Amino acid sequence: IETKPYALLFIGCLLIAPSVLTLFKSVWKIIFKDSKTPSTQTFIWVVLVESLVALGSAVLTLVAMPKFDILTNVMLLNGIGMLSAIMQVIASAIARGKKRFTATSALSVVLLTAGYIFFAFNYIYCPQWQEDSTRREMVLLVGLAIGGAFLVSLNWWENYAMLFKITFFQNTIRDIKRSRNLVSILSSVVRIAVISTVLGAYVKLSDQDWSSVLSVTSTTKTLVLSLFAIQVISSALCRWMAVVACKMHAVRRSFVLPMIMVSPTALAAFILAIWIPFLNSSSSDNVNSTFATSFATYCSNFSSINGSGLGVMKLLVTDLTHGVCNRVASLEGNVIGYVLLSLSLFSWWIGLMLCTLYIWFLSMHRIERTKELFVRNLYEAVCIDQSMLLNTRFEVKDKMTIYLCATMWHETKDEMLKMIISMFRLDRFRPKKNKFNDVAFESHIFFDDAFKQKDNKRSVNEYAETLAEVIKEVYIKQLPDQKIIQTPYGCRLQYTLPEGNSLTVHFKDKNKIRHKKRWSQIMYLYFLLGWKLNRPFHQMYEEKEEGLNNIEDRLKKAKENTYILALDGDTDFQPSAVMLLVDRLRLYPEVGAACGRIHPTGTGPMVWYQKFEYAVGHWLQKTAEHVFGCVLCSPGCFSLFRAAALMDDNVMKRYTTKPTEASHYVQYDQGEDRWLCTLLLQQGWRVEYNAASDSYTNAPQEFKEFYNQRRRWGPSTMANTLDLLASGSLTSQRNKSISRPYILYQIISMAASILGPATVCLMIADANIGLVLAVIPPVFYIIICYCTKSDTQITIAAVLSVIYAFLMTATLLGIIADMVIENTFMTPSGLFFIGIMAMYVITALLHPHEWQLIICGFLYVICIPSGYLLLAIYSMVNMNNEKSVKCQKMLKFCTFIFYLYTTLFNIRVLLIKGCLGKALNISKEEEFWMDLIERYLKPLESDKAKEERIKAELKDLRNKATFVFFICNALWLVATFFMQTLGSTVTIKIPKVFANGTVDPDGKLFIDPIGLMFLIGFATLLAIQFFAMLWHRIQTLIHFIAYNGTEAAVNRRAMKRHQAMPSDEHVI
Repeated sequence: IETKPYALLFIGCLLIAPSVLTLFKSVWKIIFKDSKTPSTQTFIWVVLVESLVALGSAVLTLVAMPKFDILTNVMLLNGIGMLSAIMQVIASAIARGKKRFTATSALSVVLLTAGYIFFAFNYIYCPQWQEDSTRREMVLLVGLAIGGAFLVSLNWWENYAMLFKITFFQNTIRDIKRSRNLVSILSSVVRIAVISTVLGAYVKLSDQDWSSVLSVTSTTKTLVLSLFAIQVISSALCRWMAVVACKMHAVRRSFVLPMIMVSPTALAAFILAIWIPFLNSSSSDNVNSTFATSFATYCSNFSSINGSGLGVMKLLVTDLTHGVCNRVASLEGNVIGYVLLSLSLFSWWIGLMLCTLYIWFLSMHRIERTKELFVRNLYEAVCIDQSMLLNTRFEVKDKMTIYLCATMWHETKDEMLKMIISMFRLDRFRPKKNKFNDVAFESHIFFDDAFKQKDNKRSVNEYAETLAEVIKEVYIKQLPDQKIIQTPYGCRLQYTLPEGNSLTVHFKDKNKIRHKKRWSQIMYLYFLLGWKLNRPFHQMYEEKEEGLNNIEDRLKKAKENTYILALDGDTDFQPSAVMLLVDRLRLYPEVGAACGRIHPTGTGPMVWYQKFEYAVGHWLQKTAEHVFGCVLCSPGCFSLFRAAALMDDNVMKRYTTKPTEASHYVQYDQGEDRWLCTLLLQQGWRVEYNAASDSYTNAPQEFKEFYNQRRRWGPSTMANTLDLLASGSLTSQRNKSISRPYILYQIISMAASILGPATVCLMIADANIGLVLAVIPPVFYIIICYCTKSDTQITIAAVLSVIYAFLMTATLLGIIADMVIENTFMTPSGLFFIGIMAMYVITALLHPHEWQLIICGFLYVICIPSGYLLLAIYSMVNMNNEKSVKCQKMLKFCTFIFYLYTTLFNIRVLLIKGCLGKALNISKEEEFWMDLIERYLKPLESDKAKEERIKAELKDLRNKATFVFFICNALWLVATFFMQTLGSTVTIKIPKVFANGTVDPDGKLFIDPIGLMFLIGFATLLAIQFFAMLWHRIQTLIHFIAYNGTEAAVNRRAMKRHQAMPSDEHVI
C-alpha cells in the first residue's frame, strides 16, 4: 500500500475497536446497574498497566510488524505468552499454582525465549543487513518487537497475581472485581488515548504526511476497508463463539483446539496462497531448475495475481506475495536463514501451546459467567486467538456442599418411596469418594409428628415405621447397623448409604418441639448452617488457630459454597435436576435461590387441569420473572438455597417470627415458601428459574383437596406480592435485579389477577347471556360462602364449575361463529383469540418434551371460570378458615416442666425394631438443641383468649380484604355495563377488514374503550412473557448442551448401575 498513513490509521482503529465496544458495554451497565468507584491505588495501577499494554500493542503492530514478512508476523504474536509462562512457573514453585504444570510452564519459557533468539539472529545477521546503519535499524526494530510483545503480555497479570500472597495484588484485584464497570471504562479510555498518541507520533516521526489519507486510490480503499471490516467482525464473533463454547463446556474441541490451530492454519493458508500461483506459473513456463532458483525467478517477474476471482482477495494475495518475495530476496539463498525462520516459528507456537496447556484440564463450570471464564473484558483484536487463550482463568474452583432437607408428615409408602429412591440415585451419581471432587452430598429427613403414646410411653408411630421399612427395602444390600440416637426433639436414625454418603432421619415429637413445615425448616437451617457450618469456625476463633481475617474469609467462602436443597416428602427427582440447579447458583454469586420445573403427577381431570396450569405458569410467568427481574416464589418441594443468602440479615432470623397478627397467619404460615423468597428478594438476593431441572410431586386429585390447597396459596401469594410491592422502592435499591419497570410489571399482573372474576363474567356475558345475568351466579356463590360450611361451599363450587364449563365451551364456539359470520378474524377479540392460541401452541412446540400438554389446554380453558372466578371467591371468603389458625396450635401441650426433664437426658442405647443403636457423646450438640428449642421451637401453649382474639382479627381482615377485592371487580363490571348501555356514543369505531386484507367500506366495528384498554394490557403482558420465554429457551438450550456433554454422561453410567434397585419402577 503506497499511502502508509491510511493503512496505519485503520490499524490503529483496529487496535481500539475492542476498547470502544467495551466502553459502550460498561456505560450501558452503569446506567442500569450500580457500580462502585475504585480506590486511588487501583486507579493508578490500572492506568499504569493499561498504558504499558497499549504502548506495547501500538509499537508492536504499528512500528515493528510492518517491517517483517507475513510469515514471521503470524507466529510472532504467539510470543506474547512469555510473562504468563514465567508467572506460571513462579506460581507453581512458591505459590498455589498447579504443580503438575511446572515442567511444561518452564519448557514454555525456554521455547518462547529460544523463539525470540532465533528471530533476532535471523533478522540482525541477515546477509542483506551488512551496512551498520541498516543493521542498527534492524536491531532497533527487533528490540521494539520483543519489547512490545513483552509489554502486551502484561495484559494478563491479574490471572496469576492472586496466586501470590501479596497484599497489594490481593487488595487491587478485590477492588477491581468490586468496581469492574468503572475499571473497564478507565481501561478503554486509557488505551484509546495511548494508541492514538503513538499513532500520531509515529506518523510524524517517520516523516509521513496525514494529508495523504485524503487522496488514496480506490484500490487502496477497497483493500484496507475490506480487511478492517473482516478483522473487526471476525474478532468480535470469535470472542463470542469462544465464550459460548466455554459456557457449553465444549472447551477442548470448540475452544482450545481451534484457537491453538489458528496460527499454523493461517500460516499454511498464506503459503498455499503463494504456492499455488507459483506452481501454475512454473508448469506453464516449463522451468527446470531448483526450487530456490525458480521461486527467485518467479518473484523477480511477479507483479500481481491474474485471473478471475474476488478483487479483494487478489489484492491481498498480491500484497502477501510481495512481502514473502522481499524476505526471500533478503536471505539470498542462505539455508541458515531459512532454518532460523522455521525454528523461531516452531518455538513460538509450541511455547504458546505449553503455556496454555492447563486449559485442557481446567475444571470449568457449565454456563459459567464470562467474567469467571476470562480475566479481562477486553480482547486483543490483532491477536484474538492468543489473547483468548491467555485470558482464560488459571485458578481452581472450590468444592460445594449440598444438604438435602426433606420435610415429611404422614406420607404414604409410595410417596416415601419416591423420595428415598431419589436420594439413593444421588448417592450413586456422586459417591462420597469420586474422581470429580466437586460436590459433597448429605441427606436429612425431618419427620413431623412421628411419635404416639402407647402404654404410657412415647414410641414412633406407624408412619415412622413405614419410612424405616422403605429405607430397608430400597437399600437391598445388608442394612448396616444404623445409629439410633435420642435427642431433645425426639430421636434420629443415621444411615450410611451404599456409596458412602450419609442419610439422617430426624423423628420429631410434637410434645417436645414445634411441628409443621416452617418450623421443620427453621430446625434444619439452624442445625445445618448454625451448628455444622458455623460452629467449626467459631471454635477456630476461640482457640485462636488462625487470624480473624482468615477465619472470616474462609467462613464467607464456606457460606457461598454451601447449599440447602429443600424437598417435600413426595418429591421425585433425578441427579441431573440437582446439578442443573447447582449450576445456577455457581453462575452468579448474588443468586440466593433457584427452582426447577415442577411436574404434578397423578390421574384424573383435576390433575390434567393442573398439568397445563403448571406448564403455563413455568413456560411464561416464571421465565418472564427470571428474564426481566426475579422469580417471586421458589417452591419448597424442590428448590436450592445458598447458605450465605439464608444466613443474611433479616432472612433466617426473621423467618423464625411467630405470627402475632392476623395478616401474619396469612403471609407466614399459609405460604412459607413464598415468604422466604420475599425475604431474600428484599435483602438483595436474586431468585432464578431453571427450565431443564425437572422434579415431580403429587398433585391433588380430588376437587375438594385442590380447592383447599389453593385456598391457602391464593391469599398468601397476594399478601407476599403486596408486601414486596409496598417496599418496591427500597427493594429496587437493594436488589439490582428488581428494577422499577419490573415493579410496574408486577403491579399490572396483580391488577389483572384481582380483576380476574370480573373478566370471566365479561367473557361469558359477551357471547352468551347479558351482563346482569352473568353476575348472578357469582353473587349467589359469595352468599353461599359467607353462610355455609367449607364442604358445602366446595360441593356447590363443583356443580357451578360443570355448568360454567358448558358456558365456556359455548363462549369459545360463539367467538368462532362470530368470526365466521363477520367473515373476518381482524377484530380485537378475534385477533386476541387466534393470537393466544398460536402463542400457546408455539410455546408448547418449543418445549418438545412437554408439547403433549397442549391437549390438556382445552380442559384448562373451559375450567377458567372455576379457577379464576369461583376459586378466587372461595379463597378470599375463607381466608379466616379456622384450620389456618390451628396450624399454629398444639393439642395437649406439655408444660415447661418437660424442658427441665430434658436436662436429665442420658445418652443411651435404644432398641427400635431389633436394631441396636450405639451410644454417642453429643453433650454439646444436645445443649445446642435445647437452646434452639427454648429460643425458637418451644411448643406453643394453648391460650384461649389469644386464639379468640386472632380469630376475630382474621375475620376482620377477611371482611376488609374481600370488600376491596369485590368492590374492584364490581366497579369494573359497572363501568363496562354503562359503556355497553351508552352504545355507540362512547365506543371506538374501526373499519371492518376482511381476512384477505380488503376493507369493507360500509362495515364498522364498535369497541368500548375500557374493554379495548384491558385487552391491550393483557395482550401486552402475554407478549412480554412470550418474548421472555424465547430468550429463556435459548439460555436453557445452551445449558442443556453443556450438561449433556458433561454430567449427563456420568448420569448415564450411574443409571446403568441401578440393577441393585428393588424393581424397574424404582429407578425411573
